[in-house]
Amino acid sequence: MKISVDHDHCIGSGMCEMTAPRVFTLSDDGYGEVIPGKEDGAGDPMVKEAVRGCPVQAIKVGE
Repeated sequence: MKISVDHDHCIGSGMCEMTAPRVFTLSDDGYGEVIPGKEDGAGDPMVKEAVRGCPVQAIKVGE
């Protein structure tokens, strides 16, 4: 699984960081991003909840 945040769509709601703080953080600009080294989801079961909770569907999960 590969996780990314589409910065063109992210509005900086922070839902990803609140839902899966071991995988997501907010950048200095206030937008969601994957913590370096956690692009594989780090086995965190909350990643799928973060994807569902993103208000603009900016989080992408692929193989």
